[in-house]
Amino acid sequence: MKMNFIGLFTGLLFGLGLLLAGMATPSKVQGFLDIAGLWDPSLAFVMGGGIGMALVFFTAAKKRTTTLVTHEAMKLPNSSVIDRRLILGSVAFGAGWGIAGICPGPALVALGTGSTGALIFVAAMLAGMFIFERLQSK
Repeated sequence: MKMNFIGLFTGLLFGLGLLLAGMATPSKVQGFLDIAGLWDPSLAFVMGGGIGMALVFFTAAKKRTTTLVTHEAMKLPNSSVIDRRLILGSVAFGAGWGIAGICPGPALVALGTGSTGALIFVAAMLAGMFIFERLQSK
């Protein structure tokens, strides 16, 4: 029950932050990616703020052996390998982000607003995840 409440609170906080920053609006993201046109740098401030906050918490988390809430063993990634799979995944993510002007987190937030574009994006994202899982299991 406690974990559900924490998940609900942090999800709401994340979604609120995305809405306040305009991240659920594709034109905002596309304005950031249009560096040759009317570039909107505001997304860089959102990213910088998110990275800065995450850096503080990840630095603290790396010093712990158990999680703060559930006291489970910490499972932080320890690989620094940049392989073909990571590069191809990054390219596919970036292409989808640039074309749609939205990434998964903001898409889920925009889904809550009743946006048809978000509904199509999330359906396509889930289809892509399903296809990946099917290919991965072979």
